[in-house]
Amino acid sequence: MEITRIEGEQRTPGNRHANERLRARGLVPAVIYGHGQPPETVALSRHDLELALSHTAHVVALRAGGRETQYLVKDVQYDHLHKTPIHVDLMRFDANERVQVKVPIELRGTPKGSQEGGTLVHILTDLEVECLVTQIPERLRVAVDHLGMNESVHVRDIALPAGVQTLHRADDIVAIVHPPRGTTAEELAPSEAAEGPAEPEVIAKGKEEKEGEEGGE
Repeated sequence: MEITRIEGEQRTPGNRHANERLRARGLVPAVIYGHGQPPETVALSRHDLELALSHTAHVVALRAGGRETQYLVKDVQYDHLHKTPIHVDLMRFDANERVQVKVPIELRGTPKGSQEGGTLVHILTDLEVECLVTQIPERLRVAVDHLGMNESVHVRDIALPAGVQTLHRADDIVAIVHPPRGTTAEELAPSEAAEGPAEPEVIAKGKEEKEGEEGGE
């Protein structure tokens, strides 16, 4: 598990304008909570934080107030463009306790259905799991190259590392291949009537002959 160091500093709780001044200095407001201790307010280096997030780091080592402490990155809020972090929640943890975190899902391969004109839609981008901090996977890779048109991969299809448990339902859809817009159900699955002689006609014909014979008697 990768642990990225982040430089920071103590701060006093402030209003929106105070937080904007911090961001202008290249800092991101953050709150530390958990383990029955009162919350702490700190400011993190935006550069260091963005570097940690780009590496999908779930645990960071914060240097602030003359000490270095490891925290779990519990939540990150972004700006309206979803590019720049504007606030972070950090959680205190014990190495022997199970925590709940979101792990990004990475789709691998090109679905067969995409080669037929279908579109792969990534529905569940993160999987919420519970495990020890030392067992948090960096990301979960899911193969989708076998998916045909209208086929999907579900949470139950994801291979989880030992000790990691998902908090989602097994039948939650992770990704699906949608057919091209305007495609009809008949084009995707031709009916039996269109494929050949319908069996009911044969039965009806036999029934008519039998009724004719009975009438002759």
